Amino acid sequence: MDESIRIEPYSATWPSLFEAERHNLAEVLAPWLQGPIEHIGSTSVPGLCAKPIIDIMAAVGGLDQSRDAIPAAEQIGYCYAPYRQGVMHWFCKPSPSLRTHHLHLVPYASDLWKERIAFRDKLRESKPLAEEYAELKRHLAEVHATDREAYTDAKTPFIKRVVHGAA
Repeated sequence: MDESIRIEPYSATWPSLFEAERHNLAEVLAPWLQGPIEHIGSTSVPGLCAKPIIDIMAAVGGLDQSRDAIPAAEQIGYCYAPYRQGVMHWFCKPSPSLRTHHLHLVPYASDLWKERIAFRDKLRESKPLAEEYAELKRHLAEVHATDREAYTDAKTPFIKRVVHGAA
């Protein structure tokens, strides 16, 4: 069972939590990495409220070529889930019911890779845009308090608007 959605004020510890995990992942995933390991999601945007879960995206060459990275990530506490299998390998840590980290193995320079980096960067560059997103997230966390999938899906129109330049 998923824990309820909890939005917290920005924490200055989130970047260091990412860096510590990035270091561990770089060692374990080295054979499959084809680009950087990036801090994405709301915890990567200074000042933005967020679910206190560090989202990490690691660049792989392709999904088939990186399938053996699944047991490697599991060895350091990540739980693999067959979520959006056509575009990424997705993991949570330490468990689906208590999450501190999400790991997304995404083909480098894929549409998903580019969109996630663009969205993060636009939020980092625009405080008004980040505030608008924060308000949306707080509202959706109330409406979809126990349904992570609905919460995520409801953010999609905003994300698409920002990524595709209509923000």
